[in-house]
Amino acid sequence: MTDHAAILGLLAAAVGVADTIPYVRDTLRGATRPHRGTWLIWGVLAVVVCMAQYADGASWSLVMAAVQAVLTCGIFVLSIRWGVGGLSRTDRLLIAIAGGGVVAWLLAGEPLVATGCVIVADVLAAAMMVPKTYREPESETLVTFALASVGGGLAAGAVGALDASLLLYPVYYCLVNGAIALLICVGRARAVTAPAPALVR
Repeated sequence: MTDHAAILGLLAAAVGVADTIPYVRDTLRGATRPHRGTWLIWGVLAVVVCMAQYADGASWSLVMAAVQAVLTCGIFVLSIRWGVGGLSRTDRLLIAIAGGGVVAWLLAGEPLVATGCVIVADVLAAAMMVPKTYREPESETLVTFALASVGGGLAAGAVGALDASLLLYPVYYCLVNGAIALLICVGRARAVTAPAPALVR
């Protein structure tokens, strides 16, 4: 079981690196425009999840969480120059929710509480980019979110036990990235099938 978990954990981390490369490439080219507020929140949350998973005894599944924390923060740094959006009141509220998860974890000694708060804030952060992604699906890199979904599934397999506190985040990560990838596909299909505007004579 340990060898199985190690392989899945390392594969999840490798997929995490692989899905970030095209996103960074497209961002530097100007094709992808990351939302600054979303990636800031995701960066903070990724660090919180990594800390919570570590405190709860995660082993190989922690590899993906640690890699994701570093890469997500890196994309936020890129978004400062090449991204769109800023720190709205909603952004600050979501960061406060994430901070509340850390405080709850420190006071209650319960990482599941912190992970749950992170997921709530993460969902709201993802929702912030939905209008832009649907309206301008070409402004996001499809392969990044598709591979991230695969990476979440691999990380869930690396847990190696039915432990809710350790499975919650990787399963969520798999689902939310799959949903974003699907949204990009739907947006691109809509753009292709949309009728061309009539010419004004």
